[in-house]
Amino acid sequence: MEKLVIRTAKDIENFVDAHPSGKRTLLLTFVALGGIFVDAYDFASLGVGIVQLRQAFHLSPAQVGLITAIMALGACLGGVIGGRYIDRLGRFKILIINVALLVISAIGAALSVNFEMLLIFRLLMGIGVGLDFPVALSYVAEIVNKRSENASVGGWQVMWYVAASCSGLAILPLDSGIFGEHLWRFAIGFGAIPAFIILLLRYFYADESPRWAANNLPLSKAAQIVAKTYNIEVEVIPGHEQVKAKSSGKLAILFSPRYRLRTLLISAICITQAIEYFSVGFNLPSISQSIFGNTMDNAILGAIFFNLFGIAGASLGAWLSGKFGVRRMAIFGYAIVILSLLLFSMSHTPLLMAVLLALMIFGHSIGPGQGMTLATLSYPTELRGLGSGWGQGMARGGSIVGFFLFPLLVATSGMASTLMWVAVVPLVGIVIALFIRWDPDRLPQEDLRGAKTSVS
Repeated sequence: MEKLVIRTAKDIENFVDAHPSGKRTLLLTFVALGGIFVDAYDFASLGVGIVQLRQAFHLSPAQVGLITAIMALGACLGGVIGGRYIDRLGRFKILIINVALLVISAIGAALSVNFEMLLIFRLLMGIGVGLDFPVALSYVAEIVNKRSENASVGGWQVMWYVAASCSGLAILPLDSGIFGEHLWRFAIGFGAIPAFIILLLRYFYADESPRWAANNLPLSKAAQIVAKTYNIEVEVIPGHEQVKAKSSGKLAILFSPRYRLRTLLISAICITQAIEYFSVGFNLPSISQSIFGNTMDNAILGAIFFNLFGIAGASLGAWLSGKFGVRRMAIFGYAIVILSLLLFSMSHTPLLMAVLLALMIFGHSIGPGQGMTLATLSYPTELRGLGSGWGQGMARGGSIVGFFLFPLLVATSGMASTLMWVAVVPLVGIVIALFIRWDPDRLPQEDLRGAKTSVS
């Protein structure tokens, strides 16, 4: 068995940076990113049985929109406010708390007896989702070696599109008619099952992030975590203890001179990619119906078909970002999205429209869809939860805009004009990414591994 001698916290960080990835690391990565699967399902689940839900609670169009928006608002709050607690309390506690919240909120929403009760549990579900993204990605970034960072953290997007596809497969039998007026309850409540499985896996297999432990716990305790995480023998020989970096937990630090430009770039990419995805990608079922025919099967199967291109783009993007950088990949992806949207808006044949929509999803996932990867890898350990949480908050803010922007523009201007307007969003993203030339791999290690974190 491999033996590691630890004298200081820096020895732990050096080991994590250089160690070869093994089965244990892959398992922990899957367990952490498994929550993303639940997140994607929870966001999509309410679309099933919306007719029955509207009838059950006699909802107005505004109330239906509020149920959708409240989850995005909760995710925004969970990311921005929860980021400081991810850094303060540690990764493991939040990994458990947030997925437990997803289990409770899914069951509570499914059992809701009125509109207000459903609204409360959808808000709690959103908070759980908003917490899960930054803590899961932070955890993955802090257990894998330096060579695998981009590919491993970028794997979250692959998980999202796999979940979106699997959600459609799960929804097909639910839509068979056997659930009747309770269809929406089964669709939402089903999300508690994978969430509970992830909860058990995290509780029994995961532990604290070695990097966070090295920065916040006694050396002996951090060494125990390293031994369990990587299944190695560890010997502690106390040496000169370094002064451990501490974050104030205040968002203002992200806009201090050291971090300001990268935070602005992260904000721009996260907002713009969310607007373009939640305007178009989130409406794949309805767009699929307009292309393939107005049936529920066409809506679900069409969305699954297009999400397969998301899986391909996300997989390729996670690999290429390690070679070219997330920012450059975002620029490349933005260009594909713009071209696809403009050509789609001028197309009239179903086959060409399907090809262009698939290309748009591919371009989004290979490039700007990796905004959360950039947010996670751009800050040192003591700020990673805060920075990643900020990126999640910006993405959810963009998603709220997309939720309302797309149907409003379609109703007033039509599909073709709407897609031309949506194409402006990635154009803004390209311009900002060209001017702010930041990529995590460009800076020396001390900037990402324990830099001074006081507000200048």
